[in-house]
Amino acid sequence: MKSDQLLTFLKTTIGKQKVVELADIVAESDFSMKELIHLSLHKDDQIGFRAAWILEQIYTNHNDRFIPFATYFLDRFSAQNNLSARRHYAKILAFITSRKAPFQLKQLIKAYDTDLIVETVFSWVIDEKVPVAVKSQCLNVLGNLNLKHDWIKDELLATMDFLVGKESIAFYAKVKLIKKQLK
Repeated sequence: MKSDQLLTFLKTTIGKQKVVELADIVAESDFSMKELIHLSLHKDDQIGFRAAWILEQIYTNHNDRFIPFATYFLDRFSAQNNLSARRHYAKILAFITSRKAPFQLKQLIKAYDTDLIVETVFSWVIDEKVPVAVKSQCLNVLGNLNLKHDWIKDELLATMDFLVGKESIAFYAKVKLIKKQLK
């Protein structure tokens, strides 16, 4: 698939089935993952959102295609300003930082300077405009990165306590899980 072909699809409304189909096509072709990451940062929010959704599906279903570009993704993570695309970015980052992540990604996170990412994720958690689904994934990321940055635990606990009354029941449920993880 060529970039202009994918861009044509990204300009139209697509559902989950089409996203999975496009992710399969992109993953099985020589389409550049760097180009897909660039598209996920597109100035048109709908194009960026759809590209980020496809990127998440590639991570989930075609991990081998994503892993070589994980550093490239991490380098651009903090540049994601599209609230809808942030959901997919945060979810990918939660997978990358998870204890269940592939060995190569665990090694990458261990060696990577995650300070800017942690700062970005914390800022997303406290931003009132950021949807709760993004915040939920951000809590996962911070809980996962607590093992690398020992100061996260206290800051995260204080932040969650501050936000728990301001956010939804779903956020409260996630807070309970993350507190359990931090023990």
